Amino acid sequence: MKVGVLALQGAFIEHEKKLEKLGVECIELRQKKDLEQDFDGLILPGGESTVQGKLLKELDMFDILQKRIQDGLPTLATCAGLILLADKIVNQDHTYFSTIPMTVKRNAYGRQLGSFHTIEEMKGIGKVPMTFIRAPYIESVQDGVDILSKVNDNIIAVQYKKQLALAFHPELDEDDSIHQYFIKLMIIKNNRIFNICFNNF
Repeated sequence: MKVGVLALQGAFIEHEKKLEKLGVECIELRQKKDLEQDFDGLILPGGESTVQGKLLKELDMFDILQKRIQDGLPTLATCAGLILLADKIVNQDHTYFSTIPMTVKRNAYGRQLGSFHTIEEMKGIGKVPMTFIRAPYIESVQDGVDILSKVNDNIIAVQYKKQLALAFHPELDEDDSIHQYFIKLMIIKNNRIFNICFNNF
């Protein structure tokens, strides 16, 4: 099993270490030709969404990745990655991939509460440690988006089809449960593809 990790900017190395520890091979996506490789899932790491969005366009990677996500590629997006997936961003006219029908607010907690740590319940997983760094949160979601967790009544984790979007940084904590959940999404996707191919044989 291979995961493509967007490695243009941000905390991508920490995701790679988590996945490799769990036996998953990682491919760093730095330029368009890297997208020619086969991979079973995608990581959109934390960092600066404006910088990542700009680089994706400049490197001609944007449309290819957007199409793959739309076509059902399992995707784990954290912090800035969550912003990349939103189809609406508060106080910002333009969006990026726009593959999840949700409205997000960037730097939502302000500078004084820009970084904090908590432990909260996450649907389908249980108690999860959560590290927030100048984090966004999700103001609202549309039909079909499953809310997985809230902190102080703010939505901070959702799943839409095979897209898992989090306002926090699971790669910075010792707990592996988020990445294990993501691996299960990839396994389910691969099993369905296998069954379709087998049934058509």
